Amino acid sequence: MNHLQKLRTPLILKWVSFDFVFNHSKSSKSILWASGSFHIAEKVRFYATKKSAKSKLEEECHIPRAVRKEAQAALLEYLHSTRSLQFMDAEHMSKNSPFFLSKLLERVDSETDIRHSLTRFLRYHPINEFEPFFESIGLKPSQYLAFLPRDLMFLNDDQRLLDSYHVLCNYGISRNKIGRIFAEAPEVFRYDPGELDSKLRSFHGVGLDQSAVVKLVSASPHLLIGNVHNEFFEVVEKLKGAGVEYSWIEEQLNGNSFNWNQLFELMCFFNRLGFTDEQLGKLICQIPGLLFDCSGHTTFSLIGFLLKFGFQKPELLDVFLHFPQIPVTKFVFNMRQCYQFLIEIEMSVLEIGSIVHSHPTLLGSCVLKKATSLLTILNTGKKRLCSVIKENPEFLRNLVRGAKVERLPIAVEELRSKMMKTKFLLDLGFAENSSEMEKALKVFRGKGVELQERFDCLVNAGLDTKHVTSVLKIYPQILNQRKEVLEAKIDFLVNKLGYPLSALVSFPSYLNYTIPRIRLRLSMYNWLRDEGIVDSKLALSTIIASSEKLFMKAYVNPHPKGLQVWQDLKKEIYPD
Repeated sequence: MNHLQKLRTPLILKWVSFDFVFNHSKSSKSILWASGSFHIAEKVRFYATKKSAKSKLEEECHIPRAVRKEAQAALLEYLHSTRSLQFMDAEHMSKNSPFFLSKLLERVDSETDIRHSLTRFLRYHPINEFEPFFESIGLKPSQYLAFLPRDLMFLNDDQRLLDSYHVLCNYGISRNKIGRIFAEAPEVFRYDPGELDSKLRSFHGVGLDQSAVVKLVSASPHLLIGNVHNEFFEVVEKLKGAGVEYSWIEEQLNGNSFNWNQLFELMCFFNRLGFTDEQLGKLICQIPGLLFDCSGHTTFSLIGFLLKFGFQKPELLDVFLHFPQIPVTKFVFNMRQCYQFLIEIEMSVLEIGSIVHSHPTLLGSCVLKKATSLLTILNTGKKRLCSVIKENPEFLRNLVRGAKVERLPIAVEELRSKMMKTKFLLDLGFAENSSEMEKALKVFRGKGVELQERFDCLVNAGLDTKHVTSVLKIYPQILNQRKEVLEAKIDFLVNKLGYPLSALVSFPSYLNYTIPRIRLRLSMYNWLRDEGIVDSKLALSTIIASSEKLFMKAYVNPHPKGLQVWQDLKKEIYPD
């Protein structure tokens, strides 16, 4: 089947479930999230390309200029006259192997005539010619050690290596860039005579001139291996078929390495979405990163993420037809940040999905401030902010970095609730605008009516109104519990533990602790009391309020069986 008409389904399915950049959220709510991690490819430099880098390399070898010049002359004479290497090869090796030269100079008397000493040394001590050769083509000793042949010392004994080397040199590829080709595509140097030259000239068939081919294979040596160059031809032909000028293609290829098969698959996928060749060419020219950023990895990741949210072909087509004029990497990063922001303000997954589905371009265009900072600046809670964003997702544009964020106006319901809480506190005798009132208003959760109901619950249990009021000034959070919870704790104190209601007068913060904690502490205390280990009149506050670490150190650990009893009680009271 024609490659231009066929989308290889397994590849896009792999990408849909592939590691995506948005996985950083740890929230259990992110059920729609693609698992894994998103990796940005990094370029590895195998060789020095600038004169400054070469000079720095020679400085590291600490060879004085005059000494280096004499040593280079001796090595050139040996390689060319004695070993019969071509003059150009011998000259390049002698002038571009400072590490090898430095090592060689360590073996001769540096106080006599350097050139004479080296010439004499080389006459009786043949060198491994592959070392200066590999160094001269741009590889450091640590990189070429693995490539040194075990049974050869002389370059002329590996004619295929030299033939391929000469083909690359004669074609116009800089000698010090050939090291990268050797490191990434060593197979190239084992080709039969004429095979490498044929591959290089095959690029001319798609309109590339010699200088463009030099740049291309220097950046992407793997194009010279097997049929990879055919995958490259597919990409170029498809781009040209989409109306993309060849000069533009060459500009994108300059100095970059790509996964050509992946690029071709991405363009085929765009065609399957419904892009015409003309639309595809226009899109790629406007936003080259969609195709060339990480060989389409970023775009495939974005597609996979949107598919997870239920995007269909027409909707995906619309996303890319209206893609903003920003780099695709930035778009993906912004979308990740927006998703994380919505998770942090505790918006439900279905609501997040709805916003992603309806406003993907908005999410990819906004660089939001941090959620914690925005909640403070807006002077609002997560629930209110979620409500505002759900009503108008465009509100996110007001929260971008660099924008001046204004406080949200107090909602009518919120204002009414605050008024009811204030009235409740005033009725209890709180002074208006006092520090006690401000503290209570910040801590209280619930409506004014609910607070009154909880207060009445404490009074109806038998506590004095004035006492409850004074306690609330110190522990206002007591009223954050539902009436049923307060009644259960009082009942447990009086009817299960046998304490009088007056115990709440001396220890009102009892109501802040959970019944399982109270049960565990009192059960352990009763056992220790029966064992005669603790004071039988230990205060309720001491038993319950102390930290677990302090309680165990002071009361549990001193008894030989204390720890075991404590663990057994825990299992009984906290079965889960």
